[in-house]
Amino acid sequence: MSRVGLKPPMNGFGSLGELVGLLLTAAAAGLLTVVGALTENAGIADLLAGPSVFGLWEVGMGALLLYVGIYMLGYRRVWLGLRAAVAR
Repeated sequence: MSRVGLKPPMNGFGSLGELVGLLLTAAAAGLLTVVGALTENAGIADLLAGPSVFGLWEVGMGALLLYVGIYMLGYRRVWLGLRAAVAR
């Protein structure tokens, strides 16, 4: 293609594969965030019912899922990826 001066079509994200990857990462971030919030809620409910090691485990796992969903995927991959793509 480059011998005749044509460039591959660009959509602002570099390629369609990059866009699809970003959308899948956003969906995974949303899913992990929802599951983390539900796990936190269940853990707090277990702890309010009485002292429970399982309730503590649920609160810890919920916090981990929220961290991964919101910060690791949502902010570091999706948000910064969108900002980098728009800046191009």
